[in-house]
Amino acid sequence: MTASFLPLTVDAARRADAPEVLRNALLTERAAAECWTVLLAGCELVGRRGLDAQLRKLSEATAEHVGTRWWFTDGTLHRKRVARAQENLVAAIAEGDGQEFALAFVGYDNAMAGAVVCAGIGKHRRPVEGSTA
Repeated sequence: MTASFLPLTVDAARRADAPEVLRNALLTERAAAECWTVLLAGCELVGRRGLDAQLRKLSEATAEHVGTRWWFTDGTLHRKRVARAQENLVAAIAEGDGQEFALAFVGYDNAMAGAVVCAGIGKHRRPVEGSTA
């Protein structure tokens, strides 16, 4: 499956060997495609609900992968960025605006991938001699 909505997140999850993030990213990708179709067709909100829940699952899987300690310390800016991007995306879904939906997904994908990549960099970085990190 080629990712259209989450290409950066899917790639980052593969490279980071994060199977739960990858699985949830692919499920989110599928839910996004369904939601996109519903938006373009001008259908009711019923077809959009699954994406909101799947976004939360992907965020939770990412938080678990990067680790609570990193997520709430060094990763705080990433966590806040993901939360803002997710809020923007949920708002775009609620408004039914295809253009806002597409733009919000770009921001969400970038935020999620950034968190996965940056957490991975921290995991592999050697502490500076004499530091307590």
